[in-house]
Formats: sequence, C-alpha cells, structure tokens
Amino acid sequence: METVILKPLYHRNKECIGIYFPKNKEVQLIVQNCGGKWSKTHSCWYTVMNTGSYHQLIEALSGKVIIEGKELDPGGSKHDVRLSSREKITTNNLTVNISELKVNRPFFDPSDTSVCDENKQALQQYRQLLVLRSYSSSTVRTYTNEFIQFLKAIKENRADTFSSDRLKDYFEYCSTVLHLSEAVIHSRINAVKFYYEQVLGRDKFFWEIPRPKKPFQLPKVISKEEIATLINSIENKKHKTIIMLAYACGLRVSEVISLKVKNVDGNRKLLFIERSKGKKDRVVSLSPGMLIMLRDYYRNYKPEVYLFEGQYKNEHLSARSIQSVLRKAKAKAGIKQEGNMHLLRHSFATHLLDKGIDVVFIQKLLGHNDIKTTLKYLHVTNKDILHILSPLEDIEALLKK
Repeated sequence: METVILKPLYHRNKECIGIYFPKNKEVQLIVQNCGGKWSKTHSCWYTVMNTGSYHQLIEALSGKVIIEGKELDPGGSKHDVRLSSREKITTNNLTVNISELKVNRPFFDPSDTSVCDENKQALQQYRQLLVLRSYSSSTVRTYTNEFIQFLKAIKENRADTFSSDRLKDYFEYCSTVLHLSEAVIHSRINAVKFYYEQVLGRDKFFWEIPRPKKPFQLPKVISKEEIATLINSIENKKHKTIIMLAYACGLRVSEVISLKVKNVDGNRKLLFIERSKGKKDRVVSLSPGMLIMLRDYYRNYKPEVYLFEGQYKNEHLSARSIQSVLRKAKAKAGIKQEGNMHLLRHSFATHLLDKGIDVVFIQKLLGHNDIKTTLKYLHVTNKDILHILSPLEDIEALLKK
C-alpha cells in the first residue's frame, strides 16, 4: 500500500495542503478528483487549505493508502487555520486530534538557513507591523512573501545596512536575471519600501529608486451577446446565479464568495458589499430580473449564512470553484477571450459606458477610490467610436471594383 504525506505548503501567495507520494496513477487520479494540481515549483501535488478540501482528501484516500500522520505545522505563526470543527478525525490509517489540526503555520520556515538570523528578526518585525497596521490578509501575504524573496537573495547580508544604491542593484537583478514582470517588480518594491520607510523609519528612502514603466493594457471585455451565450450555457442553477450576479453587479470574485444572505435587501432592491477591497463597504442596485433569480435560488438551496455555500454549512464556496465554473462555461459557449471572473466585471463597466451612464456613477458601483481606475474603460467602450467613420468611406465610390 502506497504512503501519502500531507503537510502545509505556501504556494502562489496561498496557503495549501502539499500532497506527497511516489508516482502512482491510481493515487494521482484520486488527488486530481479532489481538486489537486501539480506544482512544478515544489514538485508535489497540492490543493487549497480549507475544511472541505482536507476532509475530501481524507475520505477519498482512506483505505486505499497509508496517510502519514504528520502535523500540518512546520513551525508556528499567529495565522490560525481551522481544518475541522470536530474533536477527532478517524480513518483506517490515521487518527488526528482536533488540537493538532488547529495549527499555526508560518509564511516562512524558521529553520530555513537561506536567511540569516538578523534578517529573520527583521522579518518578524516586518510582519508584526503589517498586522498592527490592520493590512488585509491578502496584502500581508503578498508583502511578506516578496520581502522573504528579497531576504533570501541578499543571504547573510543584513537588510538594515543596505543603501539605496545597493537596492538599485538588487532590483536591476530582478529585472535582468530573474526576468520578473513589471507588475511583480512594482509589488516587490512596495514590499521592500515598507520595510525601510515604515519598519526602520527611513523617510523618503525610496525617492532615488526608479520604478519600471508598466505596460498599458486594456481591460478584457466580451459583448452582451457573448454574456447571454455564456449564461445560457450553464445548466446548474447555483452556478448560473453566481455568474449572473457577478456580471449584473460588477463584483470581484472575492466579493461574490463573501456575500451573506443578510447582504441582499429585497425590499430596497440593493446588494450590500461588506468590507471589500481596501476594507470599503458599498451598495449596488439589484435589477428586478436578478432579484427574481436570487429568490428562486434561495427557495431551492436555502443557504443559512453565506449566500453561496461550499461543501459544508457556514463555509462559502471557494474562489477557485467559481473560476472553474466560468472556465467551463466559456469553453461550452465557444468564447475565446482570455480572462477570469474579472472579465465579467470589466464587461459590466464597459457595457454601462456604452449605454451612456456617467463614469462617476460607474466608479461608485465598482468601488474605485481613484476615478483614473474607472477611466480606463473609456478606451474599450464603443459608444463614441461607432459614430466615427473611416476616411476610406469618403473615397469608396472612387475605388475600382
């Protein structure tokens, strides 16, 4: 009987369950059916870290393999992850107490020798300040991960001794040797900047460090007809409601999965978006058709806390599940345009502009802080472009047939 080892894994700024086993097609198929994916970076299979994924793995593997009872804890941090609400999980080969599953997992393994002791202390101060400043969990993960990459690159050199010139050399290395994209370099500069200016208190320390120019990329948009084809291709009522709501209200995927039943105000025909990006609340209107769809969905599924529940009660559906729904619907509808759930948000804003809705109102609906973020949709709307005729039209009668 094969042995499968489950242990914590931090991959692509997300907390995951690493699944390790010798090459075996049968075990691989089980893992894939549980939503497992292969990571070239870590040379292992993995799935998201949550209650549903953990139980699904345990149940699918039970009796077929030996599951090594390694604790899902490589060292300890203040980030608590609850994997179970039961006191004990028992399978044919593994019994684990709940106290072992309510684990603290770090962003960085303290035993890693690629970072010197002084810089490990700097990392601890860094993350502590992020938490004290009440940055979102996503920002804490991103900044911490980028700062760790910086600390690993400088090895035994103390981070607090670096001058702006040495930092320029490092960011040049990121561009020319690591070939990081402009967006990733911007993110890393922001993370390292936070350390020197906020943790060490070196005001305006980064003024001399130039930032790479970001390419101007237009939002990816699909037409109203393609939106209709996309929605019509979905047969599952729950999935159809999710996609319709995301488009109808211009929601981010994180906002969709976080919606609670109480956030739907049927009497006022409003949807309350709670603690969205930047910890901002906002309200968006619900069209009569969307409200009818939501009421029908509620009668069929009867969600209790979260509007779109996952496998277990009181847990929301994962973002990856929703992205998978959209990906399959696009393939079935024959839509070639690239893009994830944000494609629906971009299309929502562009179609409102096409209808002549003022960009300021669209800014409020999308929850943008800066009007410049909303103005990018002016580059993809066809509201005015359709009225502009090519000069070719003026000479067409003169052209030889």
